[in-house]
Amino acid sequence: MRAGAARRTDRPGRGEAPEGGGSELFRELACMVAALAEIQGLRSFALPYPRFAQQALDRTVGHCLAAGETPPRSLPELWEWCRTRPADDRLFAVPAALITPDTTLVHPIGRMPTRSCLEVASHGSDGGVAAHARALLGDLEARCGTAERYRQCRKFLARHPVVHQQDRFGPSWSKAVWSRVKELYGPLPEFLLVDGVFLRCPSCGLPALSRDGKVPVLGPSAAAADFWCEGEECPRDDPPELIREPEQAWILQRSLRTFLALPHRTEEAARDALHHAGIDHEALSGPLSAYRLGDTGPGVVDIEVYDRLQPSLLAAHLTDRAPLADRTLVVVPVTLAGRDGYREAFTDTLPALLRNRLMLTTPVDLVPDLVRTRREEKGDA
Repeated sequence: MRAGAARRTDRPGRGEAPEGGGSELFRELACMVAALAEIQGLRSFALPYPRFAQQALDRTVGHCLAAGETPPRSLPELWEWCRTRPADDRLFAVPAALITPDTTLVHPIGRMPTRSCLEVASHGSDGGVAAHARALLGDLEARCGTAERYRQCRKFLARHPVVHQQDRFGPSWSKAVWSRVKELYGPLPEFLLVDGVFLRCPSCGLPALSRDGKVPVLGPSAAAADFWCEGEECPRDDPPELIREPEQAWILQRSLRTFLALPHRTEEAARDALHHAGIDHEALSGPLSAYRLGDTGPGVVDIEVYDRLQPSLLAAHLTDRAPLADRTLVVVPVTLAGRDGYREAFTDTLPALLRNRLMLTTPVDLVPDLVRTRREEKGDA
């Protein structure tokens, strides 16, 4: 196969990366970007580079030379390369059926790993960043000892991606919960500060950065300020919140911010829908946000909640892990499910045998979809 070319297929196999050096390189760079963002600042890279980063750089150079392209000469250039070259660049040629063509690994404004980057880095046998989040929660569940303690701790993590010293004096603060979860937090990294101030998205509560690298001036014009947040999809109606004493704040580990805190609003909306419909549900261990429904008829029905930008990678993840129930309703935000091609890409990636067992839905459609499937099952009986 010619260097830089990728074999086009209708859909990827069970959790496997598509064939082709470019596609494989794209995932390797995603893993590099995700890992590098956790161990050092992103505005300067000093020699010697971490071994995994040097290997990714070397492979990129070789791939570019084989394709007749000018390669990046350093890690800073490679980082910029990941900011400007999308998945459908001819050096990657990642099939559009797997990843949205304009996907980049580094965000053009935040210059941080994109959400899609973390999803790509989680696509593989090791589970990547998402598996790290599941492992952290698994350890926490074991340490909690009881389901109720774990529920309280998990809820705290999902609602508090950033904790400030002042939060400790609030009425909802629990010393017992904090003592169990505090090791999952760390100090705010310098590369997330803007002129010594931490910016927090008012919508998702995750870190934010301004395009010009300056602290936005609060006021009527601030709402239109161009800034990035880790949620990426949040409305920009309000300016970011300012934390002017960042040394008194702690931030949740990135894997949990992305794969636990980010989907939390969708999870809460799904649970509210079940509650109002009088449908019993019990939290499950293993998946990050999963519940088993009660009184669903002869079959076992689960819901799993996700907030993933890449529907094909989500379907591949569920395929590789295999559903735990007879039917699983996969709940995603309304804004994602309504995107052109999102539902189709999810369904097309699933093997035919799983398409009747995995159904994509939203918090709004969850109960109607559940009622409809019950009717279909009764009709088939």
